[in-house]
Amino acid sequence: MPQIAPLQPGDPTRLGPFVLSGRLGEGGQGVVYHGQDQAGGRAAVKLLHVKFSGDATARSRFARELRAAQRVASFCTARVLAADLEGDTPYIASEFIDGRSLRETVEADGPLTGSSLERLAVGTATALTAIHQAGIVHRDFKPDNVLLAVDGPRVVDFGIARILDSTATITSRAIGTPAYMAPEQISGGKVGPPADVFSWAATIAYAATGDVVFGGTSIAVVLNRILNHDIDTRMLPEPLGGVVRACLRKSPDERPTADQILLSLLGRAASGDASAVVLSEGAAHAADPDATRFARTGPGRVPATGAGPLPPGGVRSGSGAPAGTGAGSLPPGGVRTGSGAPAGNAAWTGVGAWTGTTGQAGSTGNDVPTGASPAFRPSPGPTDPRPVGLGMAGGAPVEAGPGEVGPTGAGPARRRRKGPLIGAIAATLAVVAAAAAILAARIGFAFGGAPAESGTGDATVTSRSPRPSTTYASVYEKALKTRRLTIGVRGDVPGVALQQSNGFSGFDVDVATSIARSLKVPAKGITFRRVGVGDRVRALADGTVDMVVATYAYDDNRGDAVTFAGPYYTAHADLLVLAGSRIKKLEDLAGRRMCAPNGSSIARLVADKAEVEQVPVGDYAECMNLLTRGEVDAVPGDDLIIAGFGNRVASLKLSVLGLRLTDQRYAVGLPRKDVRTCKAVADAISRMYDDGTMRGLLRKHFGNVDFDPERDAPPTLACR
Repeated sequence: MPQIAPLQPGDPTRLGPFVLSGRLGEGGQGVVYHGQDQAGGRAAVKLLHVKFSGDATARSRFARELRAAQRVASFCTARVLAADLEGDTPYIASEFIDGRSLRETVEADGPLTGSSLERLAVGTATALTAIHQAGIVHRDFKPDNVLLAVDGPRVVDFGIARILDSTATITSRAIGTPAYMAPEQISGGKVGPPADVFSWAATIAYAATGDVVFGGTSIAVVLNRILNHDIDTRMLPEPLGGVVRACLRKSPDERPTADQILLSLLGRAASGDASAVVLSEGAAHAADPDATRFARTGPGRVPATGAGPLPPGGVRSGSGAPAGTGAGSLPPGGVRTGSGAPAGNAAWTGVGAWTGTTGQAGSTGNDVPTGASPAFRPSPGPTDPRPVGLGMAGGAPVEAGPGEVGPTGAGPARRRRKGPLIGAIAATLAVVAAAAAILAARIGFAFGGAPAESGTGDATVTSRSPRPSTTYASVYEKALKTRRLTIGVRGDVPGVALQQSNGFSGFDVDVATSIARSLKVPAKGITFRRVGVGDRVRALADGTVDMVVATYAYDDNRGDAVTFAGPYYTAHADLLVLAGSRIKKLEDLAGRRMCAPNGSSIARLVADKAEVEQVPVGDYAECMNLLTRGEVDAVPGDDLIIAGFGNRVASLKLSVLGLRLTDQRYAVGLPRKDVRTCKAVADAISRMYDDGTMRGLLRKHFGNVDFDPERDAPPTLACR
């Protein structure tokens, strides 16, 4: 719990809608107060040390930077809630985080090790990725701006340095903290995302050692070390050590991007951009107190060197504590999202209202196009000449871990309201975890352990135990011999695949049932198992499921170690609007309001093409509430996803515009090199299109929406 000091004489008692009750801290940018709005929501309200003239250009620049900060997806960040730029007391209010800063924690408890260090690295990399994807450069990433909450680390104050730097009458222009500045910030070069990457690495090194790694007795010494010295990273486990070394390269062009850092830490191929699914996985990993993704066999802590002066390079080589032990652990209580925990229960409770804890059900990870960033390989260790590859420890692959990650929710999924109460949310989530059995019985989800499963017909399985040791040459052979299949599906998207107390339903579920029938498996022989987006490859590899029919996007995941059959449908980036709306084409969005769910690249894609006002929300459930109340004019997303949500609205007729901005092929995932089953599944899909089955399923699940889905079978992928 952060310390709240009493207000001092001259402090305001109210800023905007927030009643101020105490001080949380003070820095070069301003004083931070603890505030509370009329609904009881708590906020950290920063009164800025700036004064604005009547310069309309300066105010416009300030407002533009603020809007960008508000668009940052809330993955491991403190969301910007409100601001006032016009008066004599300009302020920015952000989400209140109930936790100490990283600096306070390290000073009190010592360096972070083991899972605490992992959670910090992954969580802050997730936050930095979300910040950069919104077009923001933090400029002041440091231990003071990382808060350690129960549900993982949060990055604060992003964008504020840029806002202050963009004004002409700043009383204090000290943007950035010297010991965490990048070389280009010191030398007057261009300050962009690579500077944040450098500062992130210096912060992680501080967390692992307890030393300010570029510290010194004077500013001159600090700046000299940043410009000319390297630090010793042998105390860091791999792949983290290699990532940190790469991030501390003096030339900004040689550093990895935040996306590449996150992908590497999660054991994924570090090429392109991190999708919303990857951000979700990072947030979930950061929230898991038992996270153990990094290798334990790589370089460990070197022996303590005593309390002498720092060696050349600016880092003392550890405290002598073995890796994985010692103080500095984050407090227990973060809600674990692994082992089948669902991302949320998007529950429809009548006309025009979504309730419950909701993950961003509409975002499938198909939403974010991959970029063309060069592949990133972490730097090899200083004592090991072998290159350390992505997800590698001394050349050995690192297991990705079995944790199921929800679609796009940031860590434990949570609904947002004005001035969210973070402490209450964490407590609520803890209660949810403790009362898993009761909640699972009421809403049809399993928490923290095996996913709630429901077979079609009378087949129901509730165990996640390994399969019997009987092996088959292919899933096709197993189906013929046993007349049983276990199929992985989603469980959080209405119309597509929704898990409720009576089982699974939706388009994907019926497609899977039809495919199974073609393999001679009756409905009662099918067990549906909820499989998270980040858990599909593992589930297929270890036999937890026989196939995955879960809007598995071939185009975004073709590098996965699976065999893809199909595809069974080609989706498109599109917009959901009220039927009869004046919005008929993209240009008609100009000046209108569009819902922008966290992490949705389709929202960014549309915003790049049309002058639309984006309304940031936590998930697609909130988008549907806003659309049905007339508070937004459009909802972006994959056409199948938004049609599924729209199909549930009984009071209004909704329409998918048919813009078809991008293509996304949904395929069936199979165990790697199972060519025999792949061909059988492809034949089954082809027959579904030929005999009208697919057309009937599309009409069944999306018929209430004015939607013109694809009716022709997509070109078949080669089975390999």
